[in-house]
Amino acid sequence: MADLALTQSGSPTSSFHDRCVELFEANFHRLYRYLDRVSGDGELAADLAQEAFIRLYRRGSLPDAPEAWLISVALNLFRNVRSTQKRRERLLTIARGEAAHSEPAPSPESAAAAADTRRRVRSTIARLSERERGLLLLKAEGYSYRDIATALGLNEASVGTLLGRAVRAFRLIYEDAGDAP
Repeated sequence: MADLALTQSGSPTSSFHDRCVELFEANFHRLYRYLDRVSGDGELAADLAQEAFIRLYRRGSLPDAPEAWLISVALNLFRNVRSTQKRRERLLTIARGEAAHSEPAPSPESAAAAADTRRRVRSTIARLSERERGLLLLKAEGYSYRDIATALGLNEASVGTLLGRAVRAFRLIYEDAGDAP
């Protein structure tokens, strides 16, 4: 009777479990990297990616497009966290906020250039629209046009064109930021 959709105890069958494990192994790291880039916080990204997989498992069945479903759930979780963080930041005094959000001591000179580039890239990405940002970051993680379209609510046939526009917008903003003193 273990081959039924759910066992009598209400737990998923081993085939569902095995498929979830396969999905986790194939997608966790790229979902994590995407969330890390969106959030700028590795620990938060790991927590959100893990929570998305937990919700998939608790769901008890796989959606039609599991990768896109995971992206959508993870993005919703991130939006919830970000909105909670913004509320908390408003409640903190400036001094407490500075202490809670202070950055570590500066890195060695060899890492300074890399840190500057990362800041420029993050700043550029932050200046893009949410759709452009999502397109670029999901594509950078290797998601298919179909998964990107599903996750962002776009027509799959439009993803290539929109991606091209997002790349051009990124380059324009990045180059302008490089020309600034």
